[in-house]
Amino acid sequence: MPSATFSIWRGDRESGGLKDYSTEVSEGMVVLDAVHKIQAEQANDLSLRWNCKAGKCGSCSAEINGLPKLMCMTRLNTLPLDRPVTVEPMRSFPPIKDLVTDVSWNFRVKQGIKKFKPRPPDAPDGTWRMAQQDIDRVQEFRKCIECFLCQDVCHVLREHHHFDGFAGPRYFVHIAALEMHPLDVEDRVEELKKAHGIGYCNITTCCRKVCPESITITENAIIPLKERVADHFYDPLSRLFRMFQSKKKEGTHAGTETAAQGRDSGSAGAR
Repeated sequence: MPSATFSIWRGDRESGGLKDYSTEVSEGMVVLDAVHKIQAEQANDLSLRWNCKAGKCGSCSAEINGLPKLMCMTRLNTLPLDRPVTVEPMRSFPPIKDLVTDVSWNFRVKQGIKKFKPRPPDAPDGTWRMAQQDIDRVQEFRKCIECFLCQDVCHVLREHHHFDGFAGPRYFVHIAALEMHPLDVEDRVEELKKAHGIGYCNITTCCRKVCPESITITENAIIPLKERVADHFYDPLSRLFRMFQSKKKEGTHAGTETAAQGRDSGSAGAR
């Protein structure tokens, strides 16, 4: 059987580096198979995450030859085996041990996103009516397996380490799924600009290129959300409309208070 060399990152939060392992490979193997073989035969203490081995759980995310990929979906026959194959943890997140990284920041980001808020039911039986094309629009976003490869490759997180005030492409997809849902009535536009920092994204499409589910992250999720933010904050007609709406509400509120005061005065005079 032919053999191949894998340079696997070994270490923890404090320090680490690449260590070479040579192992036999066979037709049909993926990187995860090779890493498991090395773990079983040469490095029993090698740590990595994996679960389904079918590209659906998003657990085995790593950087293979410098590119964010799922180990279980990267076939060895697509890699140049005449030189060492590097396998490293995702660089955007703190390492825990070997190929395992601390991705808990992502879950904290999700907790800060406004939840789904449906409009009142359309029918007396408590059900809603939706157009199929509106359902199809958000269906793509449901394919996300939360592998966080898009977060790993995003330059805002990877190069600039801007974890405060930026949600990242995975959660722009999540927000898009909520914002474009035909039943949702929650408004997340202000949070998109301020708390989630969508303005930091310069739509390089790197997140789309690494998505194992082929979600069109940039064009179908991020750009439409950017358009909503631009309409809300920078479109002069929209700002003028909101100004008049605000004044109308203030006038209505003032009129209500005046009427209430008049009723109170009348009641006092009658007493």
